[in-house]
Amino acid sequence: MGHLAGKVAIVTGASSGIGRAIARRYAAEGASVVIADSVEVPIEDGLPTKAVIEQAGGIADYRPTDIADWAAVDRLVAATVERFGRLDIMVNNAAIYTSTNLLETTPEQWNRVIGVNLTGFFYCCKRTVQQMLNQAPVNGVRGRIINISSQHGMVACPGDFPYSVSKGGIVQMTRQIAVDHAQDLIVCNAIAPGKIITGKPGIANDPDALAYSRRRTPWPRLGAPDDVAGAALFLASDMSSYVTGVNLMVDGGWMAA
Repeated sequence: MGHLAGKVAIVTGASSGIGRAIARRYAAEGASVVIADSVEVPIEDGLPTKAVIEQAGGIADYRPTDIADWAAVDRLVAATVERFGRLDIMVNNAAIYTSTNLLETTPEQWNRVIGVNLTGFFYCCKRTVQQMLNQAPVNGVRGRIINISSQHGMVACPGDFPYSVSKGGIVQMTRQIAVDHAQDLIVCNAIAPGKIITGKPGIANDPDALAYSRRRTPWPRLGAPDDVAGAALFLASDMSSYVTGVNLMVDGGWMAA
């Protein structure tokens, strides 16, 4: 029996990177996992997340979803409940970035980043709470929401204005939902990753940026997606039923230095 045996989880942006690692960990711990992403093929190459989970004996489904579209989010939650009966865990992970500062950012870029990273999280949280209010509590909890924020929700992300602003908004969104829905027995937390090495293209894996992150991180290595997946497992499990409104740092000590 795993820590999430019998649970039903949605993980957005789960085709690649951190979301993929969380989906795999949840499935390994007994959850039925719905992978919600705009594409199914992982950035890292290899089999889709659904296939990887099923090959390991887990239960998974894939639902093409643009979280910036309320109708798509509504369909995602409805399809999940139709197949699995309820929704215990929502992990909001899908995000985009532009690598542009204030003056470089166009209105179109701003609207797209905020539309996914902030409005998309709002849509997913709202639709999830609507569902959770209609289901009975299990072990004193109706459901759990986990928002993937960032260390750049607390400190600036140099050269990426809309991304950093969106991540700061996610931190406050998490606190607000945790307080407003505590009496409803809905837990809401965030995870703020530091520098996590994924297959993400572009500046994220620029050699100079990686060198800076290594100098800046006290722990003697940079993070891996599985580091975030471990924190996501803790917050999704009964081990954390009295933890809500927290923005949990997974950053190798970056913010402590």
